Amino acid sequence: MSGKTKIAIFHNSFDNLGGAELVNLTLAEKLGADIYTTNINKDKIAKAGFCTENIFSIGRVPINSPWKQEMIHWRFGRLNLKTKYALYLIAGDWALSAAINNKPNLWYAYSPAREIWDLADYTKHHLRKLGQKTIFDWWIGLRRHSDLQNIKQIQKIIAVSENVRQRIKNYFQRDSLVINPPVDIKKFFYRKNGPFWLSVNRLVAQKRIDLQLKAFRQMPQEKLIIVGNQENSKLFKQNFQRLMKIKPANVEILSWVSNQKLAALYADCRGFITTAKNEDFGLAAVEAMASGKPVIAPNEGGFQETIIDGQTGKLIDALDDANLIKGIRLIGRNPADYKTACLSQAAKFNLENFINKIKNALSCY
Repeated sequence: MSGKTKIAIFHNSFDNLGGAELVNLTLAEKLGADIYTTNINKDKIAKAGFCTENIFSIGRVPINSPWKQEMIHWRFGRLNLKTKYALYLIAGDWALSAAINNKPNLWYAYSPAREIWDLADYTKHHLRKLGQKTIFDWWIGLRRHSDLQNIKQIQKIIAVSENVRQRIKNYFQRDSLVINPPVDIKKFFYRKNGPFWLSVNRLVAQKRIDLQLKAFRQMPQEKLIIVGNQENSKLFKQNFQRLMKIKPANVEILSWVSNQKLAALYADCRGFITTAKNEDFGLAAVEAMASGKPVIAPNEGGFQETIIDGQTGKLIDALDDANLIKGIRLIGRNPADYKTACLSQAAKFNLENFINKIKNALSCY
């Protein structure tokens, strides 16, 4: 990049920290960029080890869907930083509207908004009332039209995985470069294959946590620890309370842990389990492999790009509780046998490679 080198990163919100938020914070740190967002939880960001002085709010938004998404879209659509920055890097699905007034721009795409595109039918199925489903159909039509208009303002696209690249091609008829998100492998380590299995994910419907609970109810001799980020939305709280009520005694759900505690859980677990539906990429699975731990995952989505079946874990066809149990028993026989292959595979997604690829992609600006 020449002239002004300052970059602005746009992301939906930072009141909850998941994989996308952590990658964006890493991008800002390594590129010397500023972040513009809506809701900010500076305490969580600081505890995750990142600076908060370069993060700015363009206005608060509600915490509940769909009002949150609507207001994020509205605020970013009216944001105009003019020529303050050399590049605007859009890194949030609901922040696409920022492309209207902020150029040159690039979309680092974790995915098109899943609730209105690839998970629309799945989301609608989990709505309880007929009236909600009718409104949802109307909302999807409105927001898809908006996305199709906003994408015309996007100048370049980088996708986090081949899975996401294909979604972008299918929905928007746009090509994109694939640069996988990173794992700072220096933060993870192997200690032992201990007495418990680990699952790390947001506690939302598409992660299919119910399958994990159902499987471990049938395996009382096994133990599972689930780490899920605590969120304040009504829907999240309802789902969290439901999971707490139906979980068996051999499953522990932790709503938040420090980075040090999480690394220790990875280091000591027997193996890692994820049941996410058509995952965009699956950063937690790579973190587990960086800790030398085998991963059990559905044979779909981004997991097909990160997990080598039979070498770094098990990809499960036709995911249900019975097949999940089979996978756990198979991997659980000798989990240490997967350590070397897991460490080798995780190294492919290291932070240094990621930053070099991103800088190369930005060199034309």
